[in-house]
Amino acid sequence: MAYYFEDFEIGQEFISPGRTITESDVMAFAGLSGDYNQLHTNTEFCSRTLFGKPIAHGLLGLSVTSGLLSRLGLAEGTTIAFLGLTWDFTGPIFFGDTVYARATIKEKRETSKNDRGIVIRQVELINQHGKTVQKGDMKVMVRRKPE
Repeated sequence: MAYYFEDFEIGQEFISPGRTITESDVMAFAGLSGDYNQLHTNTEFCSRTLFGKPIAHGLLGLSVTSGLLSRLGLAEGTTIAFLGLTWDFTGPIFFGDTVYARATIKEKRETSKNDRGIVIRQVELINQHGKTVQKGDMKVMVRRKPE
């Protein structure tokens, strides 16, 4: 069910389904983005790093977060624009990790136009161990209910 501006309440929480990050996901993202950094693509190199094994791109995690949130259907047909974000990468995502997104409505405000409003969601990407690996705020412009 798509949510209009009026449907969101401060503190309201939404939990996405989970998704396992695979080596294929990481290699496909490397090809799409052109980022073949050895931290993501070279097992031997990674054996000598802080992580000990390859990790997913941080931006892959952010992209997956966006996809997980879209699976909730909240924005289907009611979101006008994605306006921006602040984002922190707080832990690694390893091949085989299963992640899900938790979004909490942090703020909402009216705009000068009566057909829309701004909603700020506090979002966390959480792994199978319950550890937040990425987090931040996402600001979206949302339609108001038609009169």
